[in-house]
Amino acid sequence: MSSLADRLRGVIRPAAGGPEGPPLREPDERRGAPSGAPAHETAADILGGEWRESCGHRFLVIDRKYSPGYRHGRIAVADSLPPPEGPWPRLSLLAGASCGGRMLFIDLETTGLAGGAGTYAFLVGCAWFQGATFRVRQFFLASFAAERVLLEAVAEAAAESGTVVTYNGKSFDVPLIDTRFQLHRMETPFAGMPHVDMLHPARRLWRNDDDDGEERVGRPFMGRQSGCRLNALEGALCGHTRESDVPGFEIPSRYFHYVRSGDARGMEAVMEHNRLDLLSLALLTARASQLLEDGAAAAGTAREALGIGRLYERGGLIAEARAAFARAAEMPGADLSTRAEALRASAVLCRRERRYEDAAAAWRRILDLRRCPPQIMREATEALAVHHEHRLRDPLAARGFALESMKLPVSHARQQALQHRLARLDRKLGEATHSTLFSAT
Repeated sequence: MSSLADRLRGVIRPAAGGPEGPPLREPDERRGAPSGAPAHETAADILGGEWRESCGHRFLVIDRKYSPGYRHGRIAVADSLPPPEGPWPRLSLLAGASCGGRMLFIDLETTGLAGGAGTYAFLVGCAWFQGATFRVRQFFLASFAAERVLLEAVAEAAAESGTVVTYNGKSFDVPLIDTRFQLHRMETPFAGMPHVDMLHPARRLWRNDDDDGEERVGRPFMGRQSGCRLNALEGALCGHTRESDVPGFEIPSRYFHYVRSGDARGMEAVMEHNRLDLLSLALLTARASQLLEDGAAAAGTAREALGIGRLYERGGLIAEARAAFARAAEMPGADLSTRAEALRASAVLCRRERRYEDAAAAWRRILDLRRCPPQIMREATEALAVHHEHRLRDPLAARGFALESMKLPVSHARQQALQHRLARLDRKLGEATHSTLFSAT
């Protein structure tokens, strides 16, 4: 009969595994290794890395260099180099904060996508430009006991940098690795560091939700279903198509296989996947930064020009934003949705600057578009109703625009507001008619 202590230990025993996958345990150094060679040596040979040891624990470091002439699709590393003195001049527009120092590109491979304390970052990929060369350094957690010493090495790499660049890192990578530092009672090296999360600028610059296909042939395009995935942008912007790339959902299972067997052969594709992500991230950041430096005239599509304008506006560069919105609205081949969004952005910007006539002109141009998105059409009719009622003192024209708004799909609250506006305009028109008749008599 088991004792109470034994039963309690059974109750509080840690649950097997993390959010995804089998129980986390140390790799068996003998299991899965060729005869006569320990598995940790085989992993170093297979993955092309070197073991680093500290406090009796070891982790694997894999270094790669990409020369200036190395081509990733149609883009060479030399085409994307930052200035020698620091990051690209307008990188701060992507971060929303002042950037300086060396850029550190970060991408993690983890034991699961759920995050939280039970998720390990078993591979921390770091990359930076060193002169005319792009360097990638990967820190591989071959033993869970070595996590602290691995994080210390990551902190050393981060200490030499002034800006961190990720892809969806604000939501996933940086919070996850910060959690790992906190669990070891270590100070995270990324606290307070300017952070460029390229997912958000990429959505502004390259995602196109319109389905008419006018801008898709021969030009960078990201559709709704692609979700602006990094490897999709890699193909659209760099012209690089990955062959035999490991799917992201398969990566944790490959690592768990290594943990169980000590066989690192399945990790080769994971390392290459991580390196390609880092290289694509750097080239993508370079392209966005160069577009912001060259201005809307360098935009290849109306969507790019619109995205440039939005980034300028967020950064307080109002004149540049206005020019970018104007270019997006006028570019040949622009799809209707992009043209409408550009005119709307221009109208809102003019209204903020109290340039009411220019704003009204942009709203009127929206009404002239065929198949304009209903929400933008509604905003235009309401803005013109306000403009004619309060600025031009023309209640009859204002009533016409209000009636147009009533024809569009609106919420119950907005419909009530429109009915209230129509009642007010009717009173004004009635008073004006009465005043006219009284004057005539």
